[in-house]
Amino acid sequence: MFIATLIAAKPHEDGAENAACELLAAAGCAPQDTRIFGSGHAIDIQFETGPDTARTAFGPFLDSCDLFVQPAAHRVKKLLCSDMDSTMIAAECIDELADYAGLRPEVMAITESTMRGELDFAESLAKRVALLEGLPETTIDECLHERIRAMPGAGTLIATMHALGCFNMLVSGGFHAFADPVAAGLGFNQVFANRLEVRDGRLTGTLLGDIVDARAKADFLAQVLKVRKIDAADSLAIGDGANDIPMLQAAGYGIAYRAKQAARDAADAYIAHGDLTTILLAQGIDEDQWVVIPER
Repeated sequence: MFIATLIAAKPHEDGAENAACELLAAAGCAPQDTRIFGSGHAIDIQFETGPDTARTAFGPFLDSCDLFVQPAAHRVKKLLCSDMDSTMIAAECIDELADYAGLRPEVMAITESTMRGELDFAESLAKRVALLEGLPETTIDECLHERIRAMPGAGTLIATMHALGCFNMLVSGGFHAFADPVAAGLGFNQVFANRLEVRDGRLTGTLLGDIVDARAKADFLAQVLKVRKIDAADSLAIGDGANDIPMLQAAGYGIAYRAKQAARDAADAYIAHGDLTTILLAQGIDEDQWVVIPER
């Protein structure tokens, strides 16, 4: 049994449920039970066969809805693994740091090319970090305070998943100097990220230890699943760029959030309309179960 969930930024219009069922039936997917929830924003439709066919059938809804098609089993996840920059926070930390150094255009150009999958992540990260050589370490705290904000719905997503017994891990190709406070503020259980080298109070332009790249992200997910004895089918990954693709594909369900095309194509689903609480509705978790964290 499969479930298709259509989640709109505003409540569905009257007749949307029937229209969606008609599309599924016409595609031969045999719609069954339905549910409207999430204050009218979400529609669940159970169906028997043809998940790929169902995704195609819902094409007319995609201009206004985010679509999730998944097996009914393992729907509420036990492990959530998320990228940080432009996923849990509304910024790319290295780009913001570069702005303080007067190098934002140069660093952003490399970042964008990397996110599209045009450049090797490890090499591009080394090049960008090298441009930050000499920047005062205190700039990191300034940047955190002035520039770094959680994505809408991030706090509620992580708090709710935690309350439901989910283990939440933040896996970032960015830096521990940002990821640690972001994770603490949002309530993540574990953090994996890169470490900037600092000497005499200034960035040296190099990193300490192995780089957390695309492969490492997927490896960290696999390690935590093994240690915590969680089946991969019970895991969820969230990301927005090419370096998230192995992680998105390794998880039981991969969601690309406001993502570059490469990540959207690789993921099981993508979010283009809603905020991060859409991920709760995608798991069938209605608003009466949410731990709502006020936006700041």
